[in-house]
Amino acid sequence: MKEINWKRKLTSRKLWTAVASFVSMMIVATGGAENTATQVTALIMAGASVVAYIIGEGLTDSANINGGTTEIENGIEIEE
Repeated sequence: MKEINWKRKLTSRKLWTAVASFVSMMIVATGGAENTATQVTALIMAGASVVAYIIGEGLTDSANINGGTTEIENGIEIEE
């Protein structure tokens, strides 16, 4: 069984879009207002942007500490 790459999963825009869509549809389905669903979706996407930024900066910082230059291309680290 393959190990899950959590860094890649948590920075995936597709994951966060799916989560935001699911939550907003659940709000509407349970009788919530569409305004509420829109606000919650916006909050989830804003949080996702922060998570992606923090993880990306962490990867950059760790590459600099190790002394090597690491280029990330399509979610794959490439040592130069």
